[in-house]
Amino acid sequence: MSDSEAVSDGTSPAAATGSATGARELEADAIGVVQDTVIGMASSAPAASVGLTLAALVAAVAYGTGPIIIITAIPMLVIANAYRRLNMWNVNCGASYEWVGRAMDPNLGFLTGWLMIAGYIIATVSGVEVLGPSVLAVFGSSSTNTWGNIGIATAVGLAMLVLAVIGIRITARTQVGIAVIEYVILIGFAIVGIYAVAAHWHGTFHWSSSWFNPTGIKGGGGDAVAGFLIAVFIFTGWDGALYVNEEVKQRHRNPGRAALLAVALLAVIYTISFVGLQGAVRPAQLQANAASALVYVAQALGGSGWAKVMALALALSVIATTGTGIVLTARIVFSMARDRVLPAPLAQVSGRYATPVTASVVVGVLIIGLTWVYLLATSVENAFDDVVDVSGILFAVFYILTALATITYYRRLVTSGPANALVLGILPLAAAGFLGWIVVKSLLAAPSGQLWSLVGIIVVGIVLLALARFVERPQFFQLRREQYQPEPETVKPES
Repeated sequence: MSDSEAVSDGTSPAAATGSATGARELEADAIGVVQDTVIGMASSAPAASVGLTLAALVAAVAYGTGPIIIITAIPMLVIANAYRRLNMWNVNCGASYEWVGRAMDPNLGFLTGWLMIAGYIIATVSGVEVLGPSVLAVFGSSSTNTWGNIGIATAVGLAMLVLAVIGIRITARTQVGIAVIEYVILIGFAIVGIYAVAAHWHGTFHWSSSWFNPTGIKGGGGDAVAGFLIAVFIFTGWDGALYVNEEVKQRHRNPGRAALLAVALLAVIYTISFVGLQGAVRPAQLQANAASALVYVAQALGGSGWAKVMALALALSVIATTGTGIVLTARIVFSMARDRVLPAPLAQVSGRYATPVTASVVVGVLIIGLTWVYLLATSVENAFDDVVDVSGILFAVFYILTALATITYYRRLVTSGPANALVLGILPLAAAGFLGWIVVKSLLAAPSGQLWSLVGIIVVGIVLLALARFVERPQFFQLRREQYQPEPETVKPES
C-alpha cells in the first residue's frame, strides 16, 4: 500500500471550513519540512534536556547512556510513524485530540487534548524557570537572584509571545537560527569531550567497552529501567511538528516526515552529547555539579570563557522551547475551540497574521503566570523536579493513545497482510506497551506531590469535559467512529 493510497479526505471538516465560529483559517503552505523538523526538535530542547539530565542519566545507567538512548529512540520512531499515518488521514492542528476523538471516542479525544495542553504548559514552565540562571551565567552574574530570574523569564516569554502572534513564518525562521547555534555548540563540546577522554586528559573518566552496555560499567550499579524513565522524558516534544500541520507545505505528508526526522536527529544529538560529555570529568565531580552539569563540563574542557558559551546554548535552548511551547499549545487550544469543546473565542484567527491570536495570548500569559508562581514558591531546581516527571507521564499517555488510535483507524489494513500487520498493528502496540510500562514505573516511583498533581490534572480535565459535553453540547461529541475504508486494489502489503 503506498502512502498516497492511505489518504482519504485528508482534512477534518472543521479545518476545511475554517471553524464553527466563522473564524479565518491558519496560513497554509507557510513553512517547509526542514522548518517543521526544527520546530519539533526545539520543543524537546536538546541542550536544556542534556544539561538537566546528564548527571542523572549517567548515575542511573552507570555510563551506559548510549544504548539507553538508542533503544528508547526505537519506540519513539514507531510512535512518530503512527502520527505520520494519522496525519495522512486527517490534517488538523489538534492532532491526537482529533484523531483519538474520531477513531476511538470523542470523550477520550477531549481528555487526550487536555493532557496535551497540560503537558506542554508544564514542560514549557519547567524550561522557563531554569532560563534565568543560564542567561545570568553568560554575563558572569549570580543565578540565585529570584527576581532576576523572574524578569528574564518574563521578558523571554513576552518576546516569544509576540513572535507567536506575528506569524508562523517568523517563528520558524527564529527557531532555525537558534537551532544552528545551539546544536553547533552542544555537538562541538561533545566532540571535544570524546577527544579529551580518548587522549586521557587530566581529570577525565576513561571509557570502556561497558559504556555500550545498557546497564553500564561493571560494579556501577546501572539500572536500565531508571535510564529509560529519563530517556523517554528527554525525547518528548518531537510531536510538535504535527501541531503546525495546517501551515506546512504538503500538509498530508511533510508534518509526518518532520516528526520522523526530528526523532532520528534527536537520537543522534543525544547519543553524541551524552557519550561525549559524560567522561569529561570524574564521576564524583559530575554528580556534585548536577544542577549545572553542562556549564561545569564546558569549564573543565575549555575554561570559564567556554563555560559561558555553553550557558548561551542552554539559554537559547530554553528560549526556543518557550517559543514552541506557546505556538504549539495555542494551536491545540485553537483546534479544540474550533470544535466548540473549549470557549469559542479561543478559535479566533488574526486577519492580519493568520495566527490563533487569542489562544496564543492566553497560553503565553498562563505560562508566564505559572513561572512567577513556581519561582516565588521554591527554588529553580526544586520547581523543576516537581514538574518534570508529571510532564513526561502526560506525554507518554497521549503518545500511547495516538498509537492505539492508529491501530483502531487502520484496523482493516492490519489484517490485510504481514507488512501492514507489522507496521500498523504489532509495532504501534509494542511501542504503546513500552511507554505504558514506563508510565507504571514512573507512577510507582513518584512522590505523593507528583501523584496528587496528576490527580488534579485529570480531575480538571473531567470537569472541563462535563462542561463541554453537557453545557455547550458541541457536535464533536456526536461523532461516529471512523475507520479507513480501503479500495480492493489497495489491500496490499506496504511497500
